[in-house]
Amino acid sequence: MQKKVLVGMSGGVDSTITTLMLLEEGYAVEGLYMKLHSKPGYHEIHQARAQKAADAIGVKLHVLDLQESFKKEVFQPFIDTYAEGKTPNPCALCNREMKFGEMIKFAERIGADYLATGHYIQTDGEFFYQAEDDTKDQSYFLFYVNKEILPRLKFPLGTKKKVDIKRIAASIEGLESFSSQAESSEICFVETTYTDLLKDYVQVDNPGEVLDRDGNVVGEHKGYMHYTIGKRRGFSVRGAHEPHFVLSINPQKNQIVVGKKEELSCTKVVLDKLNMFCEAKEFDTTVKLRYRTKAIPCHVKIEDGKAYVDLQESVFGVAVGQAGVFYDDNKLIGGGWIREV
Repeated sequence: MQKKVLVGMSGGVDSTITTLMLLEEGYAVEGLYMKLHSKPGYHEIHQARAQKAADAIGVKLHVLDLQESFKKEVFQPFIDTYAEGKTPNPCALCNREMKFGEMIKFAERIGADYLATGHYIQTDGEFFYQAEDDTKDQSYFLFYVNKEILPRLKFPLGTKKKVDIKRIAASIEGLESFSSQAESSEICFVETTYTDLLKDYVQVDNPGEVLDRDGNVVGEHKGYMHYTIGKRRGFSVRGAHEPHFVLSINPQKNQIVVGKKEELSCTKVVLDKLNMFCEAKEFDTTVKLRYRTKAIPCHVKIEDGKAYVDLQESVFGVAVGQAGVFYDDNKLIGGGWIREV
C-alpha cells in the first residue's frame, strides 16, 4: 500500500523540492502551509507561493492557522526571555511545539504515515545527524524535538547541497522562480531588528547604568534589552581605551556589567530542560553553545535533570537562554537550555 507523507510547505525552494522528491520516490504526498506569526503581509505572499508550488507539482495543499498557539508557545516566550535579560532561541521552540508538534498532529488527522520538511538534517529514526552540507545544517535548532517522533520523520535534503536544490528548481517548468528567491530570515517574525519588535510590547528604551565587575558605575546604556552577552557597542564606558563587552545583564535594576574580552571567557556551563537521545549520565562529547560556532570538546555529567558541562576550551560570550547541543561526531545526542555560566 502506498505510504502517505505530509510535507510542511513554506513557499520556499527547500520545501518545494522536498515535496517533488518525495512524490518522485512514489509516496502519496500532501502539503501543509502553517500560519504561525502575524507579521503583516507575510502570509499573503508565502501562502500564495506555497499554493503555486503545490499546483505546479500536483499535490493538495492544506492551510492550518496556528497563530494563537504560536503566540503562546513561541512568541510570548521570546518577549519574556528578553525581558528577563536572557537571549531566546525561538526557532528551537517553534520546531518542537509547531513544526514537529502541531504538524505531526495534523499528519495523524489526515492519516499520513510520515512528516517531512525542507530542513537540512538527517535521521535514522533513532538519532538526528548533521546535514552533509555543513553550511546549511539545521540540526542545532532541532535538538528539542520529541525523540518519539523520529521514526516518522523524513528529510530528503539532508544529503543534498543547497546549490543543487536551486539547480533542480531552475530546471523544472513552473518552479523556475523558486530557484532565485531570497533566503528566508533566521527569525521569520522579526522584520528589522528584535528591539524594533520588542518596542511594541515592552519598554525597551530605558537609560540605565553600566557597571564594571566590581560594581562601580562606569557609564550609561540606553536600556538593558538592547544588549546581549558579548555585545561591544551601544553603551558608554568613561575613560576606556580598549573595547568593552557586555558580561551580564541585571533586568531588575536595568543595569549591564561590562568588561574586557578575556572576562567573557567561561569553561563551565549548566543546562536544564534537557532533551536527550542517549541514556548515558556521564560522558565525553562535544557541545555547540551557539548556532554557527564550532563544537567544543567537553565532559558532561547529568544530575537531577541538569547537565553540568566542563569545557576543554574557553568559550567567549555564552548567553543564558540559548541552547547547548551535544554531538558525537555528526550525531546529535541531546541538549538543553543554558541556565548558568
